[in-house]
Amino acid sequence: MTDGIMSKAATMEIPINSNGDTGTLPEDDSLEQAAKLQWSLDEKVGYSRDTRDLQQVMVSGPNLNETSIVSGGYGGTAEGIIPTSSIKDLRMKSRRGSVPPSYATARHLAHQSYEYQGSGGSNINHSASSSSLADDANRGVAVEKLEYVKKWGLNTYKCTKQMISERFGRGSRTVDLELEAQIEVLRDTKRKYENMLRLARALTNHFYSMVQTQHALGDTFADLSQKSPELRDEFGYNAETQKLLCKNGETLLGAVNFFVSSINTLVNKTMEDTLQTIKLYENARLEFDAYRADLEELSLGPRDAVTMARIDAAQLQFQVHKDKYEQLRADVTIKLKFLEENKVKVMHKQLLLFHNAISAYFAGNQQQLEQTLQQFNIKLKPPGSDKPSWLEEQ
Repeated sequence: MTDGIMSKAATMEIPINSNGDTGTLPEDDSLEQAAKLQWSLDEKVGYSRDTRDLQQVMVSGPNLNETSIVSGGYGGTAEGIIPTSSIKDLRMKSRRGSVPPSYATARHLAHQSYEYQGSGGSNINHSASSSSLADDANRGVAVEKLEYVKKWGLNTYKCTKQMISERFGRGSRTVDLELEAQIEVLRDTKRKYENMLRLARALTNHFYSMVQTQHALGDTFADLSQKSPELRDEFGYNAETQKLLCKNGETLLGAVNFFVSSINTLVNKTMEDTLQTIKLYENARLEFDAYRADLEELSLGPRDAVTMARIDAAQLQFQVHKDKYEQLRADVTIKLKFLEENKVKVMHKQLLLFHNAISAYFAGNQQQLEQTLQQFNIKLKPPGSDKPSWLEEQ
């Protein structure tokens, strides 16, 4: 549009009268209006000032064929002269500046948008692949749990069916008579030892109360011997006797507590551990009989392809549970043997301790009572050691 205005201005003829004055000629407003419209567009687009100056020159209507343009009359000063070369330079600048600056900005934004789309696409692909891997992992865990629940439900159903059949006398069970007898003896022994442990604890509690009473009674006798001069000797003898009995009673309590602790370990740890293994053995026996009955039932049916596949699977499960049952049976046999040996050894020592300590105490033999504790390596705690210190109570 600028080039059109410039060409129009360059080809216009400017009439000059004899005096070189153009003031009397009619003015052409069309070119000036076009220039004003172009200026307003340039201000919106952002054209340079040089371009607007060029357009101002074009509106003034110079003849580009002249070497100079005089702004005033013919005899004007040099200040109003504009060289033609400067006009050409301005035309070249206007042509170079004819491309709006918004084009470069748009190209830069398009390049950034392309880069953003490329990086965003890679991020989207990466997140999609990560989410797909997470979904696969979660799906694998869910399938594994479902398979575990399925196996557990099938095993529970077969064991429950076998248990009900045995209880109502319709199913057969595997029995090891010798092992079953040993298990029954162990359970009966455990019940009797628990009763012995309960009575020993009751004896300890009662004897502890008696020792505390003797200690209080001895203190009372000692106090009365100081306040009753006429009975000082009698109260003094009784006070010494109660203190001696209290000391021997504390020694006996140490021996009885050691006896109770050893019996508690034997009953609630050693025997209980063996009984836990026996429970596992009984569960394995039930599973073994359940899968054995299932295999026998399938073997009595038709021998088609589907049934043969089920028989093979049942045979495999039967062999697995058979191996488990035999392994636990061997473990129970070994534990029962070691438990019996350990029980005899422990009880021999503890019963000897209990007998010697009780006999020495009631015989009043303090030296023998102390020797009994030394024989079994029993160390008595000093009085009040079980109580927390004042610092721990804070």
